[in-house]
Amino acid sequence: MFCNQCEQTAKGRGCTTIGVCGKKPDVAALQDLLIYTIKGLSQIATEGRRVGVVDQEVNRFTCEAMFSTLTNVDFDPERFVQFIQRSIELRDSLKEKVKKAGGKVDFGDGPANFQQANTLEAMIKQGEAHGLLSDLNVDQDISSLRQTLIFGIKGVAAYTDHAQILGQEDDKVYAFIHEAMAATMDDSKGLDEMVKLVLRCGEANLRAMELLDAGNTGTYGHPVPTKVPRGAKKGKVILVSGHDLKDLEEILKQSEGKGIYVYTHGEMLPCHGYPELKKYPHFFGHYGTAWQNQQKEFPGFPGPIVMTTNCIQKPRDSYKDRIFTCGLVGWPGITHIKNRDFTPVIQAALDAPGFPEDKDEGSVMVGFARNAVLGVADKIIEAVKNKDIRHFFLVAGCDGAKPGRNYYTKLVEMLPQDCVVLTMGCGKFRFFDKDLGSIGDIPRLLDLGQCNDAYSAIQIAVALSKAFGCDVNDLPLSIVLSWYEQKAVAILLTLFYLGIRDIRLGPSLPAFISPNVLKVLVDNFNIQPITTPEEDIKTLLG
Repeated sequence: MFCNQCEQTAKGRGCTTIGVCGKKPDVAALQDLLIYTIKGLSQIATEGRRVGVVDQEVNRFTCEAMFSTLTNVDFDPERFVQFIQRSIELRDSLKEKVKKAGGKVDFGDGPANFQQANTLEAMIKQGEAHGLLSDLNVDQDISSLRQTLIFGIKGVAAYTDHAQILGQEDDKVYAFIHEAMAATMDDSKGLDEMVKLVLRCGEANLRAMELLDAGNTGTYGHPVPTKVPRGAKKGKVILVSGHDLKDLEEILKQSEGKGIYVYTHGEMLPCHGYPELKKYPHFFGHYGTAWQNQQKEFPGFPGPIVMTTNCIQKPRDSYKDRIFTCGLVGWPGITHIKNRDFTPVIQAALDAPGFPEDKDEGSVMVGFARNAVLGVADKIIEAVKNKDIRHFFLVAGCDGAKPGRNYYTKLVEMLPQDCVVLTMGCGKFRFFDKDLGSIGDIPRLLDLGQCNDAYSAIQIAVALSKAFGCDVNDLPLSIVLSWYEQKAVAILLTLFYLGIRDIRLGPSLPAFISPNVLKVLVDNFNIQPITTPEEDIKTLLG
């Protein structure tokens, strides 16, 4: 086993015995084998586009398969066997179509012709043979860029899958995913070509996030500032964690009128700001903070817990009997909901005790997406010109359990009173309940939404730069990011594609970035690791 795709990878180099996330070697090997088969499928799909053959089932499957290998999504080996089998079936079917259209289907002995073994044990060995370290002869920097590209594509695939669920697709995104995955098998591509592909991955991710934004806002309306209770309401309960708005909507629909209150957890918190979701009277509030504290939180929740997308490490025994998964999420022994029929979840909620009484634990504000922020852009511009607002800090990204993430809490707490904090992603749970006050009518802490809503943050920055008549890099704005998994990699590549400079990144830099590749990023974008809150505030405020 070797896995280095997340920020918490063992010793900052790679997990070799068991994943820090709880992923076992058999699952790691099967994920590697799935990625290998997707490379072969991508070779055929890329050639297919050249001769006019495009298969929508292949497009969607590719994104689902890539998404399933993200950190903390699927730990079930049997499901990966099914993915691998389907990948090969779709590849061979597509081959026939491409061949009839006059395209090339002979790609040698690589993944385009690979056949899986007949037993699980043999497939695991195949996965071990085709993992990240399978070709030790590849140049270190090329290997680093290939890994960066694959991990970035995993993030793009996740956003693309979310968008597709809500009816938003663009073949250009699918085409790039296939082109890029095929390119990781092309030894003729040198450093310059690989760097360009990595930046194009950022471009593709920008489009994927735009599609997702259109799907979310087109289906559920633009978020509006909303106060969300953090306590409890006497009655039966369901807790929904993850990212997927469609799953939450179905749970709200199916539980309506049954005396059940629905709570959000983690990245589902921003859903309270969407008009078409907040209209449900039993959509009550938010419970807990983020996944790293679930060992403490979940035993205290008196009802079922639904996991909609990658959001937690493997469930602990103390609460796993109340976990339900749906979509691509899965663990052995955990009940998986199919076709969004949440009947078992609703029954579990009715059977559970629920909260015995109301409990007031305050509230937090959400819903400051681009429409809400840009709706008061004139006040923001005036406050900056009057020097009431000196600086904006975008403190955003993933959370995690690794020591050192309290940096982000301290940073926000130590910022001067004339600074505004923009935030998004689960990293905000380090400080989301802090009362930072306001500057005039503008709250000093503005929650822009999920990590999935990064497009909204980019549009705010672009609009403000136009209003001030300057480049985004010249705005009184500093970006301080925390990262954990591969969607964060995709967003970072998007920021590079847009030419955003001077980003601070932590808690540590990616293990898959080689020294030479890091130098390219520093030279071109001046990306730097976080240091201490005191030093970084001093530097960023000049």
